[in-house]
Amino acid sequence: MILFLAGTSDARQLAVELKHAGHELIATVVTDSAATSLQQEQISYRVGRLSQQDMSTMIEQENIQTIIDASHPYAEEASKTAMAAAKQHGLPYIRYERPTQDFADPLVTKVETYEEAAALATTHEGTIMLTTGSKTLATFTEKLLGNEKIRVVCRMLPNKENMEKCDILGVKQRDIIAIQGPFSKELNTALYKQYETTLVITKESGKVGSVDEKMEAAIELGIPVILIKRPKIQYENQCTTFQEVHEKLGGIQYGKHEL
Repeated sequence: MILFLAGTSDARQLAVELKHAGHELIATVVTDSAATSLQQEQISYRVGRLSQQDMSTMIEQENIQTIIDASHPYAEEASKTAMAAAKQHGLPYIRYERPTQDFADPLVTKVETYEEAAALATTHEGTIMLTTGSKTLATFTEKLLGNEKIRVVCRMLPNKENMEKCDILGVKQRDIIAIQGPFSKELNTALYKQYETTLVITKESGKVGSVDEKMEAAIELGIPVILIKRPKIQYENQCTTFQEVHEKLGGIQYGKHEL
């Protein structure tokens, strides 16, 4: 049995592929909406973030033999928890992460953290299009809201929790774009124009996360971009393609926990 952390849309596609290949797995997702594709394929799943103890209990109860960590590139704690649980139980750990993309353009400024991005954004004027999700929204609203020279427009998933968070943090309804991607370059271009965007803040999520469309649209319009780099984590058995994951699994000797 495989414990599969399904943190992205392409990760869930990988889970489906693995099931079709004959592997038994239990997937974990953060939200109910993320479980839809798993339900359709009758893949067992759990909703909610797991602590190391939660994961350890699941490993024991479900006789987990392998952990595949396909959590979001920015879900740093989830990856650390999975690696710790694998080490605790002596299990093989495989990391799947969509490949990064290199953007070399004078309009693009790369930073290491959300805090650094927020601090840099305070030097800009006009409309800032924030496409980093709701998890770290407070980091930006704390520094940017209240500045008369800045309008913060937040683009995020259209769920109740996100809307409540925006309300608590003081983001006005007119400054919320509640929509689920992925988005084409044309739609990104239209949104940038509609809101008269002067700065885009995004994450280095990769092609499946539609970062290329966000970046290309912004660059073509001459809009500066602050790009937050991925967390620097030393993963074991890291894969960037589905094929690599299949190959890693093929090398596992169950019972001996070898790759």
